[in-house]
Amino acid sequence: MSGGWGELQVWALIAALGLGTYLIRLSFLGLIGDRELPPFVMRCLRYVPVAVLPGLVAPLAVWPAATGGQPDPARLLATGAALAIGAATRSVLGAIVGGMGVLYLGLWLL
Repeated sequence: MSGGWGELQVWALIAALGLGTYLIRLSFLGLIGDRELPPFVMRCLRYVPVAVLPGLVAPLAVWPAATGGQPDPARLLATGAALAIGAATRSVLGAIVGGMGVLYLGLWLL
């Protein structure tokens, strides 16, 4: 194995990370899953998907693997178009289709 890690160390790390993930999920689902949460917590939890999705998508749009991690004008335009279409129409499908159309048009033109 590279980096000076032995096979046993790698498997121990994987097991520790799996156990940690299980315990984090258990704390929410197993321990407080059947209890009513306070209104302010429910209000905050509404925004979790809106905060997480851009964090997952932004690196893929700014540093795409298809270009070796270099920013690409066509992909940046497609990202902007999908954002604008989604904000204007409040339609996820419209944003996806519009972003794809701009991406393919941008790749063809550029």
